[in-house]
Amino acid sequence: MHICVLGQGYVGLPLAVRAAEVGHTVTGYEPDRTRSEALAAGSSYVEDIDDDRLQAVSSSGAYNASSDPQDLKGFDVAVITVPTPLTDRAPDLSCVRDAGRVLAEYLEPGATVVLESTTHPGTTRDVLIPLLEEGSGLVAGQDFHVGFSPERIDPGNADWRLENTPKIVAGLTEGCLRRVKAFYDTVTDVTVPASGLEEAELAKVFENTYRHVNIALVNELSRMAHTLGVDVWHTLELAATKPFGFTKFLPGPGVGGHCLPIDPVYLSHHVKARHGQTFRLIELAQDINESQPDYVVRRLQDALSRRFRRSVHGARVLALGAAYKPGTSDARQSPAVEVTDRLRAMGADVTVVDPYLPVADGGCREIPFGTATASATVADFDAVVLLTPHGEFDLVRLAAEAVYVLDTRGVMAAAPHIERL
Repeated sequence: MHICVLGQGYVGLPLAVRAAEVGHTVTGYEPDRTRSEALAAGSSYVEDIDDDRLQAVSSSGAYNASSDPQDLKGFDVAVITVPTPLTDRAPDLSCVRDAGRVLAEYLEPGATVVLESTTHPGTTRDVLIPLLEEGSGLVAGQDFHVGFSPERIDPGNADWRLENTPKIVAGLTEGCLRRVKAFYDTVTDVTVPASGLEEAELAKVFENTYRHVNIALVNELSRMAHTLGVDVWHTLELAATKPFGFTKFLPGPGVGGHCLPIDPVYLSHHVKARHGQTFRLIELAQDINESQPDYVVRRLQDALSRRFRRSVHGARVLALGAAYKPGTSDARQSPAVEVTDRLRAMGADVTVVDPYLPVADGGCREIPFGTATASATVADFDAVVLLTPHGEFDLVRLAAEAVYVLDTRGVMAAAPHIERL
């Protein structure tokens, strides 16, 4: 089939490449010309797809990256994987609307359109379908097929990838569901049919809400445990020995990426705007997790004052990690960036190290641990704050050479000069 994937980011590019690998002819539509040209040249900016894999499907003719809408002509299946950000703390569906309008121009009878972008229940039915019908003059469920299949991409996760992660599929009608399922059966090992569009949409935002709320719970627990003088990390290890009724979540500097800081807000905002009801747990979790970077800064401030009788202002701080999670360059909504921004605003001299982010993207540079460089060694810093525990960081040498470490991820053994959040 001719497959068009609109949006070639962390979600769209892996789907496009996988579809090309299994035998489809794929157009990866990316309106950002700089990005589309990079993909056309065989250069991937998504860690989950290396250059060799991209070049293989490109050279075979199975994959074509384009910023020209004309290349969408004649599609059998179009999948929308565009961003759904927040603007002024409210859901912004402008990219979904733009994608719907573009597709409507090239929509032909019998074709299928699937939305993968995370959003609130009702978006496919109330936002996307009217745009497709108005622009094409066709009727959804009668002349063409429409579905929703929430993305479950976890950047940098080598164990759970697109092809082996169960894929929820939904359709406007039974006929739509069959078409949507038939496509995803070619690219994923397991498809899970949903009874309706809204159930599938709600399942996605609830998955992330579940994580968001539980992370907020352990973040607040870590603050209370610190006040009480209790080791929260050992407490969580003890609780995790229960073989039923408990799932282990860990504290950290906050939540990042597209999913957790944003997706639950789509649900709470929609419920409030449409029905006037407040989703209290989401709003409370948002408050706790958004304040976590400030808590990290306060802990570092207290440590500098208590241990060295100095303030954050003028202190030399080494921040390890800028991405929101290990093993990826994804710094969207990263709490690590918020921590470093706050420290700099307080007058700290902060050096950020992240092997996945070049200087141009995040102001990051590598400092080999224990090796003299033109800038500094670890021992030259007043404090180190470990924000994102990339596997490239030598934590043994860090423990041996740093003057003081604030470990926000609990990956280092506690010591007189190492504190865990």
